[in-house]
Amino acid sequence: MNIEHKNEIKAKLRKCEDVDNVDLHFDKLRKLGDSLLKNKEIENLIIFLNALANKKRLMIMNVLKEKNRCVCELETVLDDSQPSISHHLKILENIGLIRGWKKGKFTHYDIVKAQYERYLNMVKEELF
Repeated sequence: MNIEHKNEIKAKLRKCEDVDNVDLHFDKLRKLGDSLLKNKEIENLIIFLNALANKKRLMIMNVLKEKNRCVCELETVLDDSQPSISHHLKILENIGLIRGWKKGKFTHYDIVKAQYERYLNMVKEELF
């Protein structure tokens, strides 16, 4: 952070915070920021939230909550093409939220509950 920007922030802190020592308060806030940037859990949380930041993928998770489904069932529920469904399934599968397996000619998917719960706990710990 350049000195000019640092001084601007400190000037704002003097106005918005009831702080005796702005320099000390600034340093504590910077350490907090550095700590958050190094937090691997936050990186994992970003991956999880990005995977769910799509209506189709949220719908897939909702449908799979009920029971495992084959791709053709998901095509019907989502009114979408097989390539599009497969794309969304791959994103969810890559982060371990769902798993697929062959059952005859069809691939079925279900939620990996342990991973799903791990991500939900991460959301609770990091955001609430």
